[in-house]
Amino acid sequence: MATPRRHPLVSLCLLLVLAAVANALHFYLDTNEKRCFIEELPTDTVVEGHYKALEWSEQEQKYVENTNLGILVEVDELETGHNVVKTRGPSDGKFTFTSHDSGDHSICLSSNYGTTWFSTTHIRLHLDIVVGKTKPDTEQDRSHVSELSQKLRDLNMKLEDVRREQQYQREREAAFRDLSESTNSKAVWYTVVQIGVLIATCVWQMRHLKRFFEERKMH
Repeated sequence: MATPRRHPLVSLCLLLVLAAVANALHFYLDTNEKRCFIEELPTDTVVEGHYKALEWSEQEQKYVENTNLGILVEVDELETGHNVVKTRGPSDGKFTFTSHDSGDHSICLSSNYGTTWFSTTHIRLHLDIVVGKTKPDTEQDRSHVSELSQKLRDLNMKLEDVRREQQYQREREAAFRDLSESTNSKAVWYTVVQIGVLIATCVWQMRHLKRFFEERKMH
């Protein structure tokens, strides 16, 4: 019996799903509390985040939306200390940035609740982070591109992200290899110096013993 053939569009869609890198989570924090996450990124990588904050309501005994609740988003490069993003948004918003250098990036979120100084509230924050090229606006492109060309464009973007990730890993491997070679070279020289000192010590002891026995014979 002949096996069914998979349509090229189906295979293309599967590749796009596997290429996407997304992190979705939720956590809890109090008023003016900051939570940070570390994301390792290659150079020139687009990161898009979507968050939604809900406040605990004692009256309703559940988490509800509050228009007065604001969220402060800060993104910093850990190695250079460069601030990439610092923006205040509503309880439901997005942020986007592009990594200028490869390495670890700190993504911090905190509440910006505009009530009294002594008021406290508990917040549940949903966060969805997508690492990689963001998709173009489909509503704008729908008028002049077909569905297949749009998917091919997305696939090319994902392949470019993979290429940058591979380049970043090669750079890390090269740096680690140079460090290992430098360490091995120092270890070899240290061993040679130790051997030289040991040989010199043995020669000195032998000469000292020889002189000692010669002096004993003379007496």
